[in-house]
Amino acid sequence: MSRPTDLASELPPISYVWETPNRRPRRAEWDIPDPAAPGRLTPAMRAKLERIVRRAPEVMVKITGRTKGVAHLRSHLAYITRNGELDAETEQGATLAGRSGLKDLQQRWEDDAGLDDKRRRDGSLSVNIILSMPAGTDAVVVKESARAFAIETFGYNHDYVFVQHLDDKHPHVHLTVRSLGHDGKRLNPRKADLQAWRERFAGELRLRGISAEATPRRTRGRVRKADRGAVLAMRKRKIVPDVDRLARKEVLSEVRGGRAAKHPWDEQIKSRQDAIRRRYLDYAAELQRSGVAADQGLARQIRQFVDDMPAAETRRHALRRELSELASSRRRDAEQEVDAKPRDETRGDERTR
Repeated sequence: MSRPTDLASELPPISYVWETPNRRPRRAEWDIPDPAAPGRLTPAMRAKLERIVRRAPEVMVKITGRTKGVAHLRSHLAYITRNGELDAETEQGATLAGRSGLKDLQQRWEDDAGLDDKRRRDGSLSVNIILSMPAGTDAVVVKESARAFAIETFGYNHDYVFVQHLDDKHPHVHLTVRSLGHDGKRLNPRKADLQAWRERFAGELRLRGISAEATPRRTRGRVRKADRGAVLAMRKRKIVPDVDRLARKEVLSEVRGGRAAKHPWDEQIKSRQDAIRRRYLDYAAELQRSGVAADQGLARQIRQFVDDMPAAETRRHALRRELSELASSRRRDAEQEVDAKPRDETRGDERTR
């Protein structure tokens, strides 16, 4: 039997919509199809679809950096505890209060680092993580969920400490995990691990009554990566980052030359987005056929969600569109000035006569 060539026929079940395009360390319940009918929505899939189309708040789990030396570790722990003003909690559930508690933790990790003769000179002592939710989320639940996440993810093999910050509109927790595990292996998270962490944190929040999701950007129709914090900070200070300057220069060269450079990944992005949107609509059609009022209501929400998705526009496309609109605007202004000039001269002649 020949292999089908239609992209839609090659897609896995509905999980294609929210899976990250890389390996996964484990399969979540909503990724497991119904063995009797692989194309049918399982209750877990349906629940996830509902959260997505109703735009449940997205969790943020971000690695903010790694401490490279004892002084760096000491500085980081002082920062997240505000020099001991905020209580920290360890993997054993112990509360570290004040500078004395912080000093004990620092000394223990420093002593362990001194005994670690396998660590490279530039090897990390800790991996620093932030777990955050949008403004308005119950901060107590965020902390409880972060605690459960840390126990489930690291408690069996890594020492860690976490502190909650409430001085920002987004309730968040700083989690610092010791790189060297009890099994002698080092923590080295990959992209798939981060996605799994997001899903686990979102699951802990849902268990505590907070609607939360952990979908990749493409699930919501977004194809552009978020800009790095350093780039955003430069723009805020009215400084043009190199990444902006070089991208604008390249696109401007294309516009002036009347050509558009072809990039294979642009077509891949468009093809993927087309497939995702078709998959949403396929399951909306299945829900519509069920005859159940709740299913038909969800089908309408899914179709509206697809209609509201943004255009699959990369950064290059956005720059090209902006430059094209700017050029058109300048041409219109120039034409209006030319049209207005003769009329002004004629009125001047009439006033002279």
